[in-house]
Amino acid sequence: MDHDSGRTELAVHRESLRLIEMVKSSRGEIDSVDTCMVTLTYDGMTAFGEGTPTEYSGVTADDVVDAVAAEGVQILGPNLNNPQLVLDRIEKWDAPAGARMALDGAVHDWIGKAAGRPTWELFRMPRTLGPTVYTISMASPDEAVSAVRKSPDVGALKVKVGGPDDLEALEAIRAVTALPVRIDANEAWDLDTARALTPRLRQLGIQLIEQPFPTTAVDDYHRYREFPDRLPVFLDEGCTDVASVLAARSYADGIVVKLCKAGGIRGARKVMEAGREAGLRTMLSCMCESELAISQAAQLAPLADHIDMDGHLYLSDPPFRGLGLHDRSIVLGDEPGLGVRPSR
Repeated sequence: MDHDSGRTELAVHRESLRLIEMVKSSRGEIDSVDTCMVTLTYDGMTAFGEGTPTEYSGVTADDVVDAVAAEGVQILGPNLNNPQLVLDRIEKWDAPAGARMALDGAVHDWIGKAAGRPTWELFRMPRTLGPTVYTISMASPDEAVSAVRKSPDVGALKVKVGGPDDLEALEAIRAVTALPVRIDANEAWDLDTARALTPRLRQLGIQLIEQPFPTTAVDDYHRYREFPDRLPVFLDEGCTDVASVLAARSYADGIVVKLCKAGGIRGARKVMEAGREAGLRTMLSCMCESELAISQAAQLAPLADHIDMDGHLYLSDPPFRGLGLHDRSIVLGDEPGLGVRPSR
């Protein structure tokens, strides 16, 4: 495009996403999450982006919405004639990562719509992602088994854990499924817990653990590496950007990459590339998000060793539709842009 056909318009609002059931982790229980939705209009086309707050780090949906409302139009600039320059400005913007994620997503949606093609096709990405995961909340053994039996047809399960009390639930899950099982402690373990549980978890065939110890307990991570037959460790809360990837090389086996931490597709790609260069495996993941945010992240799926893209599967009234689930894998929409559309 080499013409300026009007100014860039931007609308932003906070959206509450209600979950199909309570989700419980070591951080507490939630039945809804708030996120930031943006609508970008330029050159007769309307595009959408979603930006998720990292509330565990103190950032709220209001913080994200306020940042976009205050500076979003200025960051986008008067037109989208050179989208890569616009994405450069978004990446350098000193705002919550969720705000950058929202604008970055809308621009990527607009790029596809302007070309009349799916964005994944422009990126030469496959339409079908690798097998994805479904997350099981912390629960009693009976509740855990019920959740597994009701879960979608996915390629692996991730179970939220907090300590020794969760072992019975893991044993019950293993008794009813042969799927790979991962666990996520959300920083709840200490080294004694790891020492006590690891042998049994290995017997159960647990594939890996996400963020077992607090982000500040670096010594515990180093000491856990000395355990015989330990579980592979992936950092989530402890790895947000390229700098933290470099620090993680000495005490982790992999990293969990989320657009809401990295600031969108552009930022997450750099984190994934840095992880690969550092010899770390990468898991592309999400929060409880709509199909819009999942579609944003899915543009990077071929760069990941593991796909953990299930946030949209928990929503009771999804604001966007367009993704499919086939043969345990997410299938992207084939409409221009990110392939999803508002459902209401």
